[in-house]
Amino acid sequence: MTDFVHLHVHTEYSLLDGATRINDIFQRCDELNMPAVAITDHGNMYGALDFVKAAIHHTDPGADPYEFIAQRRPFKVKPIIGCELYVTENMNVKQSYGGKMPKFNHLILLAKNETGYKNLIKLVSDGYTRGLYYKPRVDFDLISKHAEGIVCLSACLAGELPQACLAGDMALAEKVIDRYKALFGEDYYIEIQDHNIADQKRILPLLVSLARKKGVKIVATNDVHYLNKEDSLMQKVLQCISFRRTLDLETELKEQQQEVGDTVNEDGYFPTREFYLKSGDEMRDVFPTLPEALKNTLEIADKCECYFFRKEPLNPFYVPEDGSTPEEFIRKLTYDGLKKKYGTVTKEISDRAEYELGVISNMHFVEYFLVVWDYIHWSETHGVPVGPGRGSGVGSIVAYAIGITKVDPLKYNLFFERFLNPERVSNPDFDVDFCVEGRERTVEYVVEKYGRENTAQIVTFGTMASKAAIKDVARVFNMPFDTVNSITKLMPKMMGKNHIGHILGLLPPLKKDENPVVPELKEMYETDPQLKNILDMAMKIEGMPRQTGMHAAGVIICRDPIDEHIPLAKSSEGYVVTQFNMIECEELGLLKMDFLGLRTVTDITKTLEIIKKTRGVDIDFYNNFSYDDQGVFEMVGNGDTHAVFQLESEGMKKFMRELKPSSLEDIIAGISLYRPGPMDKIPEYIYNKKHPDEIKYDHPLCEPILNVTYGIMVYQEQVMKLVQSLGGYSMGRADIVRRIMSKKKAKAMAEEREIFIHGLHTDKLNIPGAIATGVSEKVANKIFDDMTQFASYAFNKSHACAYGYLSYQTAFLKCYYTVEFFTAILNNRITDMGEITNYLTYLKENGIKVFPPNINKSYCDFTVEDGSVRIGMAAIKNVGYGAIEEIVAEREKNGEFKSFVNFINRMATGQINKKQIESLIYAGTFDCFGQTRSQLIAVYEQMLDRALKDKKTRLSGQFSLFDEEISGVEETFNYPDIKEYDLFYKLKMEKAVAGVYLTGHPLDEYSRHLKKFEFNTSFLKTSSDEESDAEQVQNPVIDENTEVTMGGMLVEAGRKLSKRGTEFGLGKLEDLYGTVDVMLTGYKYKKLKPLFVPEEMVTIKGKLRGNENGYTLMADSIEPWNKNEAKAKNKKICFYMSFTKCSQDDFNKLQDILRAYPGDDDSYIKNTDDGKVYSAGIKTSVGNALLLEVYGVVGEGNIKIAE
Repeated sequence: MTDFVHLHVHTEYSLLDGATRINDIFQRCDELNMPAVAITDHGNMYGALDFVKAAIHHTDPGADPYEFIAQRRPFKVKPIIGCELYVTENMNVKQSYGGKMPKFNHLILLAKNETGYKNLIKLVSDGYTRGLYYKPRVDFDLISKHAEGIVCLSACLAGELPQACLAGDMALAEKVIDRYKALFGEDYYIEIQDHNIADQKRILPLLVSLARKKGVKIVATNDVHYLNKEDSLMQKVLQCISFRRTLDLETELKEQQQEVGDTVNEDGYFPTREFYLKSGDEMRDVFPTLPEALKNTLEIADKCECYFFRKEPLNPFYVPEDGSTPEEFIRKLTYDGLKKKYGTVTKEISDRAEYELGVISNMHFVEYFLVVWDYIHWSETHGVPVGPGRGSGVGSIVAYAIGITKVDPLKYNLFFERFLNPERVSNPDFDVDFCVEGRERTVEYVVEKYGRENTAQIVTFGTMASKAAIKDVARVFNMPFDTVNSITKLMPKMMGKNHIGHILGLLPPLKKDENPVVPELKEMYETDPQLKNILDMAMKIEGMPRQTGMHAAGVIICRDPIDEHIPLAKSSEGYVVTQFNMIECEELGLLKMDFLGLRTVTDITKTLEIIKKTRGVDIDFYNNFSYDDQGVFEMVGNGDTHAVFQLESEGMKKFMRELKPSSLEDIIAGISLYRPGPMDKIPEYIYNKKHPDEIKYDHPLCEPILNVTYGIMVYQEQVMKLVQSLGGYSMGRADIVRRIMSKKKAKAMAEEREIFIHGLHTDKLNIPGAIATGVSEKVANKIFDDMTQFASYAFNKSHACAYGYLSYQTAFLKCYYTVEFFTAILNNRITDMGEITNYLTYLKENGIKVFPPNINKSYCDFTVEDGSVRIGMAAIKNVGYGAIEEIVAEREKNGEFKSFVNFINRMATGQINKKQIESLIYAGTFDCFGQTRSQLIAVYEQMLDRALKDKKTRLSGQFSLFDEEISGVEETFNYPDIKEYDLFYKLKMEKAVAGVYLTGHPLDEYSRHLKKFEFNTSFLKTSSDEESDAEQVQNPVIDENTEVTMGGMLVEAGRKLSKRGTEFGLGKLEDLYGTVDVMLTGYKYKKLKPLFVPEEMVTIKGKLRGNENGYTLMADSIEPWNKNEAKAKNKKICFYMSFTKCSQDDFNKLQDILRAYPGDDDSYIKNTDDGKVYSAGIKTSVGNALLLEVYGVVGEGNIKIAE
């Protein structure tokens, strides 16, 4: 065993100032025979728990960390929790000097025991919450209040003591020693370091002399920032990322850093390569004459322990205002709610409620339920809309009764045990969806109610994922942005758990049937030395934390001040956040509540408000509302689910067209099946729905469980019910079996199979088994196999039900209140021009007028006007809400503007500026007055100047007898006789100022031609994370390397140059629904360059590649359009059918296909029996996709197409 351990170590949680990964530290220390190691990150304790867990895992990989700590088991390498604090004279003074960072010193503090750990938490937390100014700072007064249980080291060159020595102020140095020695006594050590830096060598004898003079022990440390000496460049790259500086790659690779430097450079880089985790022998070589300094590291390690992390219930207390106990209060709420929900409380209902109340009480979660009830109740009584629920909590009848959820669990056969299992202790977790506009109000209510010191947001760590790591390293080494962007565009959109090494073929695939290698990138890596070095460095830093953030929804609520248990920090937005991540907080017993902002809840809320305003109709989706409107199901069954929650992807539209849902249960099942794994069951599900008489069940006991999904296993709850009904399990035990199946643990599954079939009888368990319930062993084995196969894919029905409600509600609003619904949706996506374009195109295609912005009609938001949508002025850039409100206020006070001159004179208040007026002109807002946009652009500046001058003069009252009469701009103003802009320029400027085309689209005259393309940018639309479940398939039709043919206009097309001088092309292709990036690499660019021209109408064939920013079309060919042919007239399609031979089902199928391809082409049916021609009454789009489908109904030879 070595006589030295490291007590000054910076991990990756020093955030771009530490290249030492926690998971590597303990293995390296073990190799060096070091019995302990400390973590001392800069100003924080982000990695403290992770550090201890890593030590436990290194000791016993299979151990539960908290059991390990509770049993006080010995570590192979003991973890010591510490921090390198920033110390200032007065942490309450926040002032910089001469534009430079304020002065502070470093100080190392190590926790000896739990008291010291809690004091360290207080110091670090206060450094952020009270002392944050450039850095989280503390002062001596605060340290003196929290010094118990702490070992103090005087720190590196930046410490107060070394700084005094460097300044030659030995009196001050002694004063510093005296102060800290008086506070920490025998736990104060003078730290010595030698990284071959001149300043350290100069003060080393001074520090040793002072220590001996003052009777203070010395301790040797190495300021560890990276694991091995060869990692020094990695540390420098991280610092460059932090400082946004650059390096010359060749210089850095060739030159060795100097062995002796003056001090740490002003630019922040370390002047030597000695800041690594050295061996004991290396440290003895550094301090050959001071062996006691090495041995004292062991003395300090012996003083420290690390057994203070534990699981303990820290949920907040809830005190009912009526003086009752929490148990009495929740019972009253429950039965009051049951009477309101059900009217008559039957025995089945009361039995279920009593059972749940008993479990909730016995598991000590009554107050948890009441805390959730309280903030939901407050929200709904204070105008903050709340969703119907999400997750397994929807299965609780108590939650339904008291208003936490809004879905009847009895109606949909949902199980409480899926949420709270009395046979498996785990915390319940209610995730709640709020209107995005009101979520913050609810969070603020919770903070005020439980106390700011008892609540906090949750930290997140933005890590350097594969693409981000490449971009960061490339920027440090001066690789052009376009070049690195072209590289990252080659990478898969969904990396999953793959790393850079996987896509380069340096690491084996994570799955046997997976090939993540990107050949183009692999070739570039092998042939371009510079790129190889950049990717090698990116692989080293990949996955490291880059910065902190804040969890989008999670809030911690504690019964005590949170900094009595874990350290706190401050987010960049000023919120108090935990320093431990969400999982760590929950492990330590802290209650995490998710306050999720779901845009769909806002969409529904805003739609209902508009309906109430425009039609005077009140709709309440949760009181006496029926979820069985056949008009809604018909719309969904036609695939018309644009903007319908969870159902709007192209794949889901196709699924709904095939499924033809006839009930809410079908939609719930659809949401659950449309995921990886269960998707394979979709054809069988559809067939069984259409042929219920052919469904076969393995055993009669299966039918009442699976009949709701036509004999197919879809839900986790069905697996639980099968285990219970066939095997005789309790529902709690059945949930445990489901979990075992889903994790596919072979040994546990074999044991459970035996119990399921033959039963188990012990003092604690009495499970009859399937044979005892009348199921043969052969059938029982088959059912167990089926459950095992599907359990890992089965979806939580409770969650699907709640989201099925939202799907139905949005479908209902779209079906019967289309204009109001899309008006609300457009307003809620005002900053997302891609979605705005998509929805505006949909409205126009479906015959709903979209009026352009109008100075006399438009408001800030999109509005309903005469059964159509009026675009709001908030969509126009540079104008701003303040200016719009001024315009609307003037209009409502003094009437509509009569002319452009009238507008200028009335709005010349100084609130509206020239840039705003220019944007309004280009957006067509003044088209209603009759002048052309070119005329208005030519004169608006002089008009506004004249009007402002007049108002200023009138306000001053200074007139001259010789002044001309000034009355603003005359109504008879003569506009210049100039030509109006051409249509293309007008539309181009509309998009420039609004992000979308407002009065038309450059491709409108090619709309027929565009409909021939089976693939367009709407297929690339994916829901935002908040709108969809992570597992739901967004675009199953778009796999990596999907080959597609797309048409549209090249709105951007340019030549770029790689670092090696290779030409490539980057651009954007636009169609009626949006844009997609286009890339041409290498020889393809040389070949296609003449056709790759901005504003050209083209057809592009290529492969789609995805990245975090969307999709890129890797072009293989470009073909320009024949514009005259592309503008061809509408077509007429006629189907020749015998009315006597064709069934009604044939006609229905034909109608469904025609509706699935909406367009401008007329459709007819000719009766071959008598020659009469009938209109099908459906406008469709004639193309290959439609023809392929109708061939199966009428036959290929029975169709004629004419123009």
